[in-house]
Amino acid sequence: MYAVIKTGGKQYRVTEGQTLKVESLSAEVGESVDIDKVLMVGEGESVKVGAPYLDSGKVTAKVVEHGRHKKINIIKFKRRKHHQKRTGHRQNYTELEITGIKG
Repeated sequence: MYAVIKTGGKQYRVTEGQTLKVESLSAEVGESVDIDKVLMVGEGESVKVGAPYLDSGKVTAKVVEHGRHKKINIIKFKRRKHHQKRTGHRQNYTELEITGIKG
């Protein structure tokens, strides 16, 4: 069974037992998190699609860890103008382990 969920402005296709990194959530490590924004649930040939969300859809996940992604280097450069600017960014994330899908 799989589900398509929406969290942090992004959509993810998840299955039970899968781990994924999502935008930072305000939950402690080891806590259980319920995701109610389920767009679609499917198993084999049977697929349920919400409009926009399923009323009975629910995905439970356990918070594994909080962390920060690798640094992304941003370089702005204008040729022949003696202009060069370097900055970086590290995005926070929460790693989730999907424990259950209900649809």
